[in-house]
Amino acid sequence: MKNKRAIAWLVLLALVPSAAAQEWRLVWSDEFNADGRPDSAVWNYEHGFVRNHEAQWYQPENAFQEGGCLIIEARRDHRPNPTFRSGARHWGQQREWIDYTSACVTTRGKVEFLYGRLEVRARIPIAGGSWPAIWTLGNSMPWPSCGEIDVMEFYRVHGVPHILANVAWGDDQSHHAVWNSKRVPYAHFTERMADWEQHFHVWRMDWDETAIRLYLDDELLNEQPLSATVNGAVGRYANPFRQPHYILLNLALGGDNGGTIDDTAFPMRYEIDYVRVYAKQNF
Repeated sequence: MKNKRAIAWLVLLALVPSAAAQEWRLVWSDEFNADGRPDSAVWNYEHGFVRNHEAQWYQPENAFQEGGCLIIEARRDHRPNPTFRSGARHWGQQREWIDYTSACVTTRGKVEFLYGRLEVRARIPIAGGSWPAIWTLGNSMPWPSCGEIDVMEFYRVHGVPHILANVAWGDDQSHHAVWNSKRVPYAHFTERMADWEQHFHVWRMDWDETAIRLYLDDELLNEQPLSATVNGAVGRYANPFRQPHYILLNLALGGDNGGTIDDTAFPMRYEIDYVRVYAKQNF
């Protein structure tokens, strides 16, 4: 088996486009067909309370393969927070208890790609407080100068469910992002399919040297020209979308954007059928 770094570079090199590119060809995928834990040659796990004041404690046990899908399962829990410190500054260390668990898996340092098509087929939970996401981050510089592409987020905006497609990069302030955020009310999709949440859907990113385009079931939700995505001084005026990115899949709860958590909806399941990366086919 190729080592982890070789896998990353194989995908990177395969995704550099040429002028003769015409069609897409699959260069990497995970179909999640084996039961048990995700492939350790591909996936890493986040641990603990990580970002956005979210309610869940991330742990590997909540991510597993079953029935041809990767399942990220959010669960209710109640146990002491091992990182709790009285008087701590970090919000995660201020919490005495873990009340929810979930998982975030990433391909950082294992599968990273520059340009191409990312396609994820998934079924997402929509209960109160759920915040599932498909996203990418650049592999250099702190956030947001590394660049962030949110192929999918779901959460409530002023209490109203929305699906979001976003692109973010850095400005002249540390930890402050410039956002191109498209929020589409969930009702836009249920008007055409009343039981939308019961079905799998395909989220897609088409990324080339000129633009990022984000789709849901072939409907274009957002588009960002790369001519405008230049970092400010903190990011050394670099363009974070001209470097390799890695993939993150997670199910968050509550926090800054998730809203009020519905405690009757557990366990919540985020089901990912596949993750695929394509490059342009040369002729």
